[in-house]
Amino acid sequence: MPIWTNTIELWAIVSLALGLAVSFGRMIGREREGWALLAVMMLFLVAGCAIAYWAEAAGNPLLHTLGVSGGNMEGKEVRFGIPQSVTWATLTTGASNGSVNSMHDSYMPLGGLVPLVLIQIGEVVPGGVGSGLYGIVLFAIIAMFVAGLMVGRTPEYLGKKLEAKEVKMAMLAILIMPVFILGFTAISAVLPVALAGLANPGPRGYTEMLYAFSSAAGNNGSAFAGLTANAPWYDTTLGIAMLACRFGIIVPVMAIIGSLAAKPKLAPSAGTFPTNGPLFVGLLVGVLVIVSGLEYFPSLALGPLVEHFQMLDGKTF
Repeated sequence: MPIWTNTIELWAIVSLALGLAVSFGRMIGREREGWALLAVMMLFLVAGCAIAYWAEAAGNPLLHTLGVSGGNMEGKEVRFGIPQSVTWATLTTGASNGSVNSMHDSYMPLGGLVPLVLIQIGEVVPGGVGSGLYGIVLFAIIAMFVAGLMVGRTPEYLGKKLEAKEVKMAMLAILIMPVFILGFTAISAVLPVALAGLANPGPRGYTEMLYAFSSAAGNNGSAFAGLTANAPWYDTTLGIAMLACRFGIIVPVMAIIGSLAAKPKLAPSAGTFPTNGPLFVGLLVGVLVIVSGLEYFPSLALGPLVEHFQMLDGKTF
């Protein structure tokens, strides 16, 4: 029974956010547009579950050398096991939910990387109810801008011409989170009062700080619990990150909505890039990966990625 109740509860968490993508398509009279956004969301969730399961099921090679076989069950409930634990971690961080049924700080480096990345993307796959939808539309605007650059044509989305204002506002909304996440993490990494809250040294401790600011900025609520965040420095900076990133994204989104609403609707032409098929889905996935990678890959390389390779070399934190 725990498996079924856990699955039903998890589906209840993500169903509204996923369903809003389809509702969006129906509201604008282009249902396939909504299905395309839903496909992107599901691709990221399935990939996240697969990577996290592979990392956790593989277990810790340092323990294997001691004769302890099997996957990594540290921080997980036996009644859920690895599959239900990593599925919960993936979907709830992708959905801006923040609840946990296992301890993320006990995950293997690459297992913990998955929920961290899903938050840092902006929690748009599928994100919170409503916020995930407008978040992924921001990336869709950037994707159409990129497509326009490749073909030398003014980009359009949903029959509306995308000009400099919309693209600038979309980039502003997307860049707000990394500014506060990476900025506060960098300061915390060298500030003694911030380092005092770490329970683990090295890249694991760095990941704990990075996760804390990512979770606050993304309004998620989950944590790498090895960090003692109930301290003046973290109480203040995490609150600032939460306030700035939540309202800092909403304001440019509202500006985009107002600008597009005032524009006339264009009829499709031979040069219109279709935004309801596999090509658009692939383009949007590529933009999500590339933009997020450019923003966060250096910080992830200093945390979970280097920890993974050091673990393979025989060192743990």
